[in-house]
Amino acid sequence: MSDTPDLATGNLEAPTTEAPPESAAQPSPTARQRREVHDAWVAGTEEPAWVREATDEGAQELLPEADDPAASSQRGIVVADDYVVEDDVDEEERQIINMGPQHPSTHGVLRLHLELEGEKIHRVKPIIGYLHTGMEKTAETLTYLQGGTNVTRMDYLSPFHNELVYSLAVEQLLGIDVPPRAEAIRILMTELNRIASHLVWIATQGMDVGAISMMLYGWRERELCLDFFEKVTGLRMNHNYVRPGGVAADLPDGWEDDVEVILTRIPAALAEYEEILNANPIFLDRTQGVGVITPEECRAFGVTGANARASGVDWDLRKAFPYSGIDRYDFDVPLGTHGDVYDRWLVRLEEIRQSLRIVSQVLATMPAGDYRTDDRKVTPPPRKRIDESMEALIHHFKLFTEGFKVPEGEVYQAVESPRGELGVYLVSNGGARPWRLHMRTPSFAHVQALPVMMTDSLVADIVATLASVDPVLGDVDR
Repeated sequence: MSDTPDLATGNLEAPTTEAPPESAAQPSPTARQRREVHDAWVAGTEEPAWVREATDEGAQELLPEADDPAASSQRGIVVADDYVVEDDVDEEERQIINMGPQHPSTHGVLRLHLELEGEKIHRVKPIIGYLHTGMEKTAETLTYLQGGTNVTRMDYLSPFHNELVYSLAVEQLLGIDVPPRAEAIRILMTELNRIASHLVWIATQGMDVGAISMMLYGWRERELCLDFFEKVTGLRMNHNYVRPGGVAADLPDGWEDDVEVILTRIPAALAEYEEILNANPIFLDRTQGVGVITPEECRAFGVTGANARASGVDWDLRKAFPYSGIDRYDFDVPLGTHGDVYDRWLVRLEEIRQSLRIVSQVLATMPAGDYRTDDRKVTPPPRKRIDESMEALIHHFKLFTEGFKVPEGEVYQAVESPRGELGVYLVSNGGARPWRLHMRTPSFAHVQALPVMMTDSLVADIVATLASVDPVLGDVDR
């Protein structure tokens, strides 16, 4: 007789082929039955019963709870948001489905494990790890000067912020300051990057709720920013432009005219977006009261950035812990009140306007001077000196092959990326490569909070809620 459950007859009792160890936790009959129903639905597994009751990696199941509640919590077994509502669903009405990781609206390779009763969501489990990038471990094999090419690819929609937070951490360990012009250039590029990232969000959020025109308009305005990035850095994305000690190159001639075009055209486009959607009854029905998260839940799950500010959490690292001279510029922090998809839309629109306000001030007050530090341990010799001096040529060669050594120590540095608090924990053992690098990425926390926003809502709201969180899976799977 086959060991597999008979789906045709409804017989879900699989014979036990091996006796469970005496120390194995024995779930209640109800829990065991639920697990067997789940296994039959997901994969029709042929594993022995004691294996299924311990763990089922294929279905990403939780381990059985330990006797000690504290131990269960430490092992990650207890998930407080697993069942926000009382689990009184009839087993015949329960349905388990997967959304992703290939779904076009998961904004990356994210898998959502959904438990449904009809159209109502009873449970959501985000499952990550499909990218396998290993960027944090890769950082240990690269010199500090090469590290920018690695971190810039983590959140590929805001590469300048990745480069900036990494460079600020290295500069803390080195104990060096960058010239005022370099700081102003960094603020200019990161705030334009914030605008470009939010425009991508506007485009994809609109498309995901059916406003397909927004996809075209958001991409249209984003091209203004990417054209400027390409003119400054030579690349549209993943620039490696912000480096320890300053930036890779000065702004090109005529950069002021390009910024003026951005400052003129994007505000007009934002007014057009609002005219299209702010009073659109379909857009309002798809966003108002959908994907709600409270300020307390934001703090509990580490939600930051526009998602937290849409819930009324007044927290922006540019105000709380200023960096790169951002405190020299005037701007406001927009806040929402309801914490739903619609408030996230309004907050991000206003954040674009505030970033344009900062860019306008940078344009008016750009200081003269050098764009990188004059510390020769970090900065390569001027190009002209390489042609005149053998010592300069050797120094240039050693700097880009062996790198510069960073004093022993550890540091945590954070900046306000378009998605929230982007932090880097960097440890040096005195060599030319990091001993350890760990990124605190906002998308990781926001994906973790999805069950709070989605549970007890409708299937139709999944895509609108997920898109409103603005996750970048490269920001999750480092």
